[in-house]
Order: sequence, then structure tokens, then C-alpha cells
Amino acid sequence: MALIRPTEATHATESVRRTGPGRAVALLVLVGLAALIPLFGPSVAAHGTGETATADSGVVALLRVLLFAALCVQVGELFAAGLTRWVPGAPPGRPVGWAPYAAVVGFSAAAAAGELAPHGHGSRGGVLALLEAVAFAVAGLCALTRRPNRQAWPLAAVILAEALRAHPPTESTPLIGSGLTVVHLACSALWAGGLLNVLRTLRRWGDSEASAALLGLYARVAAVLFAGVTTTGLFSSLRRMPSEAVLDQLTTTAYGRVLLAKVLVVGAVALLALWARTRLRRSPDPLAACSPARVEIVALGVVVAVSGLLTALPLPIRG
Repeated sequence: MALIRPTEATHATESVRRTGPGRAVALLVLVGLAALIPLFGPSVAAHGTGETATADSGVVALLRVLLFAALCVQVGELFAAGLTRWVPGAPPGRPVGWAPYAAVVGFSAAAAAGELAPHGHGSRGGVLALLEAVAFAVAGLCALTRRPNRQAWPLAAVILAEALRAHPPTESTPLIGSGLTVVHLACSALWAGGLLNVLRTLRRWGDSEASAALLGLYARVAAVLFAGVTTTGLFSSLRRMPSEAVLDQLTTTAYGRVLLAKVLVVGAVALLALWARTRLRRSPDPLAACSPARVEIVALGVVVAVSGLLTALPLPIRG
């Protein structure tokens, strides 16, 4: 693969500088649009179902989205950093870490979600939210040290606490549900956060054999992560919506409607990932796969927003 000549690199740098403000504005617009999904999603999803969204459901959903997004950024940085160690001749440059900032967002979202929990921080949900907030704070401190990989432990605590929160003891077989959520949430964070940080690394490295190798390595691992997400998501859905009524509840309940929307978006993400993987294998320039990958990361952002909305909706009534 031909490397970029100095003159081409200069032009590329100048192009990035010219488009930098435009990309920043586009990012802000996308974030704003994504925030509308959890804020107004509960009332829209419940329209015509006979269900009523609670007054704070939109705020709760937004806080969950912020928590999930922060988790993805931090887990993704660790994942991408680990992948770069397996790339022969990897350039020394790394993108500026976002983990400390993500930790602040995660801490704030978890603490606020605990306040909105029934009976506040004194309830089971409030205690788990407080545990998530403390874990985010510890992870943020670890990110500032010389060994940021220590973030893995507090981030694992966030995933475990979120899985326990999603499946209270009153639920049937809560430990099975929590186990499925742990795998689902971990695979999702690695998939979305890993792609984000791999693309950031590729932008820093430029057009090189190491960049193509890193993208190929991520694509192989992402296939396994996608299998984990879809499998655990399917089993979790069947646990909450019985198989004999799932088709009806997908259109007649708020939870089912949002779940159906999530399935459709994940399907679109899968097609984008397949497109990127095909380009990576067959295109003369493997880095041509970055174009569909960038669209994929936007779609994954929508998945995160819809996932946060899903956690704020009442579960369908089992017959």
C-alpha cells in the first residue's frame, strides 16, 4: 500500500483544519438530535397504547443515554488501546483520551439517576446508582494515571451494577437476566466504543499499513461482539415478552415499539458493518472501509439513544 507523500499529507492536514469547525457543528447537531430520542420518546412510543409515560421518564431516559455513552467511550478507549498493541509497526501517536471527560458525564448521570429513583438513594436502585457514580469517579482517576488500563475494574463494576438494577429481585430468575445484561452491555460498549476510538486512531495514524491492520483486527473482533449482542438481546427480549405474544406486543406496547425500532437500527448497523468488511477485504485500498464505518458509528449512537429510552419504559404485562 502506497504511503501518503509529504505534500499530500500537508494538503490532508489543511483540509482537516478547514473542515474542523464544520465537523464540530455537525457533531453538535447530531448530539442534539440524539437527545430528542430519550426526551420525547416515552410519550411518542406510548401514544395509542393505553399506557401513560411518567413525568420524569424522558429525563430518566436521557440520563441512561449519557451513562451508556460515557461507558462506551471509556471501554472503547481501553479496547482500542489493546488492539493497537497487536498491530506490527504501530505508530507511536495516539488520539487525546476522552476517558476523564466521559467519567465526569457518567458520574453526573448516575448520581442524578439515583436522585430520581423511587425513594432516592435509599432504595435499591438508588444504592446501585450511587455505586455506578463512585465507579465512574474511580475510573476517571485511573484514566489520569500512568496505568489507565486499571479503569477496567471500576467499569466492570458499572456494568454489573447496571445489570442488577435492570433486574430487581421481584423479577422471575433475576440472576439469569442480570447475566444476559452483563454480556449484552459489555459487548455493546466494546463494539460501539471500540469503533469510535479505532476511527480516531486511524485519523491520527493516517494512510498506512498499520491503519489497515488495526481496522482489520477490529473487524474480526467486532463480528464476535455482534454475535454476543444479538444473542443476548434475543434471549432478554423473549424473557420479557412471551414468544406467543411477542408479535402483538411489538406494536401494541411502548416497550415493544422501541424494541422493534432498536432491532431495525441494529439491522442497519449490521449491513453497514458488512459493507465496511467487504471493502476492507476486496478494495485495493482497505481504508476505503472507513466511509461506511463512519456512518456505522452514527447509527450506533442512535442505538445507544434508543437503548437508554428502552430502560425508562414500563415492561409489557406478561399474559
